[in-house]
Amino acid sequence: MKTSIPLLHYLSVISVVLLMSCNSNPQIQEPIEEPHSKNTAMKNPLIKKEAKIFRKEVQYKVDSLETRESIDSLVNKYNDEELKTILAINRVEKNKLRPNRPIIIPECAAEEFNNYSPFPEDLQELQCVPKTVLINRRVQAFGLYEHGELIKWGPVSTGKSSTQTPTGLNYGNYKAKRKVSTVDASWILPYYFNFMNFEGVGVHQYALPGYPASHGCVRLYMDDAKYIFDWANMWELENSSIEANGTPFMVFGKYDYSANKPWLDLTQNMKANDLTQEELDTIREYVSDYQEDPKNFHNIVSKTKDAELADA
Repeated sequence: MKTSIPLLHYLSVISVVLLMSCNSNPQIQEPIEEPHSKNTAMKNPLIKKEAKIFRKEVQYKVDSLETRESIDSLVNKYNDEELKTILAINRVEKNKLRPNRPIIIPECAAEEFNNYSPFPEDLQELQCVPKTVLINRRVQAFGLYEHGELIKWGPVSTGKSSTQTPTGLNYGNYKAKRKVSTVDASWILPYYFNFMNFEGVGVHQYALPGYPASHGCVRLYMDDAKYIFDWANMWELENSSIEANGTPFMVFGKYDYSANKPWLDLTQNMKANDLTQEELDTIREYVSDYQEDPKNFHNIVSKTKDAELADA
């Protein structure tokens, strides 16, 4: 008979291995600032503070869109894919374009869509996490990562000033292809995926006006809402108790409601919307909390226990 390894000892070994393997090499907004908290550096002494350019150079210009005719001209100037890119960069839908609301336009709108991403293609802080949803309130965008590799990004509209989307590390809970809002029964929310159960906050399709406008949820384009709906994992329940967490949803960043839209700053610096040092530190803190929660390794532990029983 083989000697079984105690479960608590196994969890401790997993946590040590994961923490040692998550050596990060971040790609961040320049200039590089020193960490805002000494505690963060003490938590993970392996963190490096190097910055890398993670995409080719992109130049931007501003179109003032002073009249309805100028909006029509913009729409007719670009093909469908190019217009889709321009709208995403401005976090807006075509039917929400309005006169005297400037938008930013890349000089070449036909580039690979990820070249316009505010998220790096590789984020080593997340390499030990199978799937991660990042939601940056400051620049109104989401990024999806698999083991630290960016697979998709897109625009969002988070909570308005009076009903801001809460920051923090949360997990995918339940989902519904069609959900009726509890705020207003006339609001239908396609591809709803909840990540704050008691607060009723989740991601879903709804209008993107080009600024934070929701009652707390995170609005998405229809295609993006469907993608996350199919891609992210829900919790695993047993007798109404959470046995395993779903995909982590990490919400961070602070939107300045009194300033110009942050993507307009791209005309001066193509890295203006990139992750800041403070945001990277926040992500690291979330990853540390993720690694300390055994519900994120429930399936690994269950398989190990089954193997031990089979060998006994």
